[in-house]
Amino acid sequence: MRLLRSTDLALRVLMRLAVISEASPTTRQVAESMDVPYTHAAKVVAELQHMGLLLARRGRGGGLALTEAGRTASVGVVVRAFEGDGEVVECEGETPCPLRAGCRLRGALRRAQEAFYASLDPVTIADMVAAPTGPLLLDISRAPAPS
Repeated sequence: MRLLRSTDLALRVLMRLAVISEASPTTRQVAESMDVPYTHAAKVVAELQHMGLLLARRGRGGGLALTEAGRTASVGVVVRAFEGDGEVVECEGETPCPLRAGCRLRGALRRAQEAFYASLDPVTIADMVAAPTGPLLLDISRAPAPS
């Protein structure tokens, strides 16, 4: 299974915010540090804010901050929210699969998808940033000194 770019970015934003404690980065700073387009980061941040996983404050002294719900959020829940609950394969599209009436592959793939999500359900964002990951994230999250 391959995650959408937005799912990957959402998890990385949450992990980054889980390890920084000083200044709250802006969405633009997060986008730049992760080398993604600002508009893509802004959509992901808006969805995470809508889910109650982070706060986004505007203006002077604003920025992004992880909520307690974000710190304890299940990785499985975040992945489901961004990936949606669509099928792994498209059997009913414009050209329906001729095997759809008797195919066993669709069910097997659905069970595999659910097992994938179930394996992520007990893992939290806090778990993901435990050592040694947290210190590594801190090192790469620090902005370089102005030259």
